[in-house]
Amino acid sequence: MNKTIHRAETRGHANHGWLDTHHTFSFAGYYDPRRVHFGALRVLNDDTVAPGEGFGTHPHDNMEIVSIALEGALRHGDSMGNMQVLRPGEIQVMSAGTGITHSEMNASATEPVKFLQIWVLTDAQGHTPRYNQLELAPARRNELRTIVAPEGRGDEHVGWIHQDAWFSTLDLDKDHTVEYRMKTPGHGAYVFVIEGNVKLADEELGPRDGVGITDTDGFLIKGDTDARVLIIEVPMR
Repeated sequence: MNKTIHRAETRGHANHGWLDTHHTFSFAGYYDPRRVHFGALRVLNDDTVAPGEGFGTHPHDNMEIVSIALEGALRHGDSMGNMQVLRPGEIQVMSAGTGITHSEMNASATEPVKFLQIWVLTDAQGHTPRYNQLELAPARRNELRTIVAPEGRGDEHVGWIHQDAWFSTLDLDKDHTVEYRMKTPGHGAYVFVIEGNVKLADEELGPRDGVGITDTDGFLIKGDTDARVLIIEVPMR
């Protein structure tokens, strides 16, 4: 097993007033040649947007984009005519494909919105743009929950993308251990701690720490406290 640790405080950071953002991988004004991507995982942004503010209309192409709401409400609008509000317990999945424009605004005038935005490299150029928002299946303590899968590999509570990639969440009790098994041989997994403290591969990880795991068929995650983690399994080549 090989592992790459990214501590929370080593992430790229920018506070624009309306946006407080942390970048696990190189993004915008943050660049680290050692942290451009982890396999097909290209972006993992941890964003807090002030009330009434947000990202105006901007373009994307040839990227699979997943947004996970942590707190508050995020209003999405795009060039395909979609207009929806994302809240905790839901995800957005967007294939930018040949090109799409969209905006992301805090839907509240009084409360901040906190969300993770994740980009995964697509499996091929030129897909037809698509957007989907869905309600996740209820999380069960100490059980892995798949939230994103390759096309045709999930159910109505699982988003799909144009890539052999899997997203899972895990709500873990203190002193409980859960094993994650790779879906595809040769894949790697990036584990991001959303809340709490866990032990993984002999490393103690705290809130917003991340670790990339490769060259293994699986690994154990133990809760040092009650914790919530996100696991992103991706091709490494």
